[in-house]
Amino acid sequence: MNTQEALPMDLEPVAPAREAAVTFRVPLPGPTRHTTMDSPLGELTLYGDGEALGGLLTPPRDGTRRAVPSDWVRDEAPFTEVRKQLAAYFDGRLRQFDLPLAPAGTPWQLQVWQALTTIPYGATSSYGQLAQELGRPTASRAVGMANGRNPISVIVPCHRVIGANGSLTGYAGGLERKEFLLALER
Repeated sequence: MNTQEALPMDLEPVAPAREAAVTFRVPLPGPTRHTTMDSPLGELTLYGDGEALGGLLTPPRDGTRRAVPSDWVRDEAPFTEVRKQLAAYFDGRLRQFDLPLAPAGTPWQLQVWQALTTIPYGATSSYGQLAQELGRPTASRAVGMANGRNPISVIVPCHRVIGANGSLTGYAGGLERKEFLLALER
């Protein structure tokens, strides 16, 4: 990252150009709960604090089963609504999620992830456009780095971010999954 794109540690929140579809809250203390669910992307790992979703992870690209930390507690109950909404999304019946979300991240990451929720279903944005909307026009690489660390993929739609030239660019879950999600939303 060049110094022009470096971000100050004391970032002031910047309101995105569009209203965010969801709000984030701080994760509650206590054990992390988790479960899995089948999806067109493969087996998803869902985790959170028992009241809010903290993460949605796609399977590793090598096809192996995702390992979870040994101190996480398997618990299906907190994820009933998440599963229901994800199933409706993958069936093409849901365009906007309505779930309590509590991702853990830096202030900058949280700003970027919040901005991701402003990208409408079926639309795309570029890293540069998001940087502009966040009031940091030279921070497109920093936006890309934060985007790549989004723990709640699909629901916080990092797949809707593409290159400035319209090309599909990196996606932690793999470009084939990004293509699938964008095609689903067309």
